[in-house]
Amino acid sequence: MEVIRLDQVSLLRRTQEEFSYDLKKTLLSVLEGKYRKPTKKNVLDSIDLVVDKGEKIGVIGANGSGKSTMLKVICGILQPTSGTVRVRGKIAPLIELGAGFDPEISVMDNISLYGVLLGFSRAAMKERTSSILEFAELQDYALVPVKALSSGMVARLGFAIATDIQPDILILDEVLSVGDESFKNKCKQRIDRFWDNNATVLVVSHDLRFIQQSCTRGIWLEKGKLRFLGSANDAVDYYLKSLN
Repeated sequence: MEVIRLDQVSLLRRTQEEFSYDLKKTLLSVLEGKYRKPTKKNVLDSIDLVVDKGEKIGVIGANGSGKSTMLKVICGILQPTSGTVRVRGKIAPLIELGAGFDPEISVMDNISLYGVLLGFSRAAMKERTSSILEFAELQDYALVPVKALSSGMVARLGFAIATDIQPDILILDEVLSVGDESFKNKCKQRIDRFWDNNATVLVVSHDLRFIQQSCTRGIWLEKGKLRFLGSANDAVDYYLKSLN
């Protein structure tokens, strides 16, 4: 059964030049007849992708190739400039851990909030609070506002929530660098469980051996274009050949 579909998805983003172009400079350049409209970069270029339920797909490519951007479009964090995105099922995006937290309210309240944003009821999240706090090793911080936590604690909390709820679709973007070695091992063991059930997984990783060993299909992106979609082994082979 199809759970993710991207049809001709493109995304234009402003360049650094456009971000730094202030009003004074713009007016001056217009008066001098030198104004040129700042360019926009095509971060994703006409991406077509269909993902079936239970597939484990690795996404590879150089830095800046559009890997994380594509995942954010699938999650709804970014809206495409053109094309359509369809997703069936609940998504847990492990992209920017803790991005959905309210720093002013307590850890416990944020667990409920985060879960509701992912499509779960407050009652369901209340039942899961104890196990989430235990996994994140934050039992003593349940009533503490999130702004008082370290960045590592916030990342642990985000990971614990997203993986405790058993989503239909798990999106991973180089997230196994959370916490110390003990916690990393705990994270890896939990993620391994997703490979053993019917969850659909999309993972961005520079660990090409992991992609070959753990994923059924591979996606190679280059400068926003989908260069290859097929077996994970072939995706890695074509990518490595392009580097040579």
